[in-house]
Amino acid sequence: MGQLARYVSRRTPSTDVQDVIADTFLTAWRRFDDLPHDPLPWLFVTARKLIANRHRSTERRGALYDKLKADAPSWSEQPADDLSDVDRRLLAAIAELPGAEREAFMLVAWDGLDARRASRAAGCSAATFRMRLHRARRRLKQEIGPERPFVHLADSKLEETR
Repeated sequence: MGQLARYVSRRTPSTDVQDVIADTFLTAWRRFDDLPHDPLPWLFVTARKLIANRHRSTERRGALYDKLKADAPSWSEQPADDLSDVDRRLLAAIAELPGAEREAFMLVAWDGLDARRASRAAGCSAATFRMRLHRARRRLKQEIGPERPFVHLADSKLEETR
């Protein structure tokens, strides 16, 4: 394993070395019957392919992040003249929600999905989604009080799915 570790460490960030080695040996285990008599070159090729896949994934993830960041609404760019005090507090409170809770609230209150469809869009179970939505609503109510209809809209959309 020392040779493989050195090979991988020269080609990938130190934080990824152990993961690449583990994935390489996992692949070798899965393809045990296909391993050649001298497996080291085969392990190097497998590691090189895994590193390339990780690199491509990192690039795609970075490009997607940049695209989403450019397309996402910026809470601070809202025209301040057009917003009431409650609206400003609502936008600030939404911006402060943890990402999964903000997404849950926005899928229901702004995008109009019921909890069942929104959970599929969020990639989680309906129970997990309902918990995220509940937490988001609770935080928003604590921050701005019950006077804002978006908070209650999320309530009604949640009730539709029960």
